[in-house]
Amino acid sequence: MKQPIAVFWFRRDLRLDDNVGLFHALNSSIPVLPIFIFDTEILNKLPKRDARVNFIHDILQEMQNLLKSEYNRSLAIYSGQPIEIFEQLLSEYNIQSVYTNRDYEPYADERDSAIENLLSAHNCEFKTYKDQVIFEQNEVVKKDGNPYVVYTPYMRSWKAKFQDSDITYFDSKALLQNCIEDNDLVNLSLSDIGFEHSDQKIAHYSVTPQLIQEYEATRNFPALDATSKLGPHLRFGTVSIRQMVKKAIAEENEIFWQELIWREFFMQILWHFPYTKDRSFKAKYDRIEWRNNEEDFKKWCDGNTGYPLVDAGMRELNETGFMHNRVRMLVGSFLCKHLLIDWRWGEAYFAEKLHDYEMASNVGNWQWVAGSGVDAAPYFRIFNPTSQIQKFDKNHDYIKKWVPEYQELTYPQPMVDHKFARERCLTTYKAAVS
Repeated sequence: MKQPIAVFWFRRDLRLDDNVGLFHALNSSIPVLPIFIFDTEILNKLPKRDARVNFIHDILQEMQNLLKSEYNRSLAIYSGQPIEIFEQLLSEYNIQSVYTNRDYEPYADERDSAIENLLSAHNCEFKTYKDQVIFEQNEVVKKDGNPYVVYTPYMRSWKAKFQDSDITYFDSKALLQNCIEDNDLVNLSLSDIGFEHSDQKIAHYSVTPQLIQEYEATRNFPALDATSKLGPHLRFGTVSIRQMVKKAIAEENEIFWQELIWREFFMQILWHFPYTKDRSFKAKYDRIEWRNNEEDFKKWCDGNTGYPLVDAGMRELNETGFMHNRVRMLVGSFLCKHLLIDWRWGEAYFAEKLHDYEMASNVGNWQWVAGSGVDAAPYFRIFNPTSQIQKFDKNHDYIKKWVPEYQELTYPQPMVDHKFARERCLTTYKAAVS
């Protein structure tokens, strides 16, 4: 008779400490097999030098090294379709239960339902926990039970609920000795999963007291290194959201805190309205007659629009996998409103390039700039890409870094006149939504 075990499945929670699902798994009465699956359903759509895959692999190896050196334990790393991996595991082990932390994206929901059905057929429990957010799903809703679709009332309700809550610390690290004793678990290299080392590196995050305190004053200026770079670390769970909220509260900075709440606002929107991943929240915006000119799209992608702040943002993205949030709003607005290119094209490009790509925020923000989403900018709000320079890069420091030739004859003329583009946008949008 095989020894009964539990499985803990790492996904968007790549840390050994303050990990809710891992804590509960290790607190069960049987040894735990920790696993990670490189999901080929996701990986097959990515470029072979994807920095995010590199990052995940590096983090897993750090976790592996710590487990081996300090606890004489290890982590099993697989690649394939999750359902097939679990069929394999069920044949190899006497699995009593599988623990994991919840994921709220549409694909993850479908995947987990299939896994739960498989496990159920083997009399195996599937136990899921809230870990990557403070509040999830229906925890912050209106009095009538309907979801909030405007940020400010959601934020106020979130804060009111938070005041009545305690942030629990889950000391999962103290229980790692409860992992199974097997150092011969499968551990795949980057090449084993069909990937190569990326030249891009995901930046370390910074949440120093000074950064948080100065956040409101500095966050809109892309030439300053004044953002936390937390995005990818929250996305992949290398940091605990509970610890980050604690830091924000300790510095009493409402703006930094509210950025973390925006993330949860968009997550609950996607969970309540999963169709928004590829359809407009406001259905009439799907009637817009986009131009969708492929040559124009390529100029935007390459940072050759003739508008220096737009081009700086796109070049920063292409070279580093990061783009400053203020500039993201401008380049998004420019694509949808100046070029009349469908927001879904921009969303897909960001999904491929951004290190901190996270579906809920990416879709939410793209629909915001297009005017088609919840709590969106009105369609007649069209950023002027030239006056934005005066507001946010007055000395051209950011532009000089990414578009050094912007004052030379080799730099292209603006690909479209702002006044013309604005009028064309207003006419096109009005015809669709009125």
